[in-house]
Amino acid sequence: MQNVEQARFNMIEQQIRPWEVLDGRVLELLKHVRREQFVPAGVKDLAFADMEIPLGHGAAMWQPKLEARAVQELHLTRNDKVLEVGTGSGYLTALLSALAGHVTSVEIVPELSAMAKQNLAAYHRDNVTLEVGDAARGWGEASYDVIVLTGSTPVLPEAFQNSLNIGGRLFVIVGEAPLMEAKLITRVAPDTFETVNVLETCVAPLQNAAQPRRFVF
Repeated sequence: MQNVEQARFNMIEQQIRPWEVLDGRVLELLKHVRREQFVPAGVKDLAFADMEIPLGHGAAMWQPKLEARAVQELHLTRNDKVLEVGTGSGYLTALLSALAGHVTSVEIVPELSAMAKQNLAAYHRDNVTLEVGDAARGWGEASYDVIVLTGSTPVLPEAFQNSLNIGGRLFVIVGEAPLMEAKLITRVAPDTFETVNVLETCVAPLQNAAQPRRFVF
């Protein structure tokens, strides 16, 4: 057990802090939401490694430092209604729901949604709604304070920005391999959005992500 705690400590100190994740709330949360419980059985020894962890069905968990940085950038409060696109293993869902008011998490792969439900059961969170469906280009008519896309999108559909409340934040990774930009987009007024480029990264696209129009000759 000591080794697990040492590995968790090393992950926070050697991977996450150097990535400018210094928010005490986020660092504390990483100690309590046990990442190893959200990693598939065969790869538990990689739970704290600085890498993406395959979940099957073409999905992967982000690097720990990217998860932590996304949570920090969103400045979540207990009043926030969150939409997560791509539940995956449920780990990011667990982090978000610890700080936000309510999280609706949509997963296109039923098996992954079922796995996330099982993983989250240990946390007895009553502020999480798991849904199965394709939210790569938007989800329903509701509006949200925070939206997170856990897969990249070559083109950002307007539906996501339009689903933000005033003051709402969208964390999204836009572009195509090998170069993508993680962006934080804030709706400051009905027709005004502020975009901050947070960092460069590269993650797998969402299934059915919007594609740029290609010229066909």
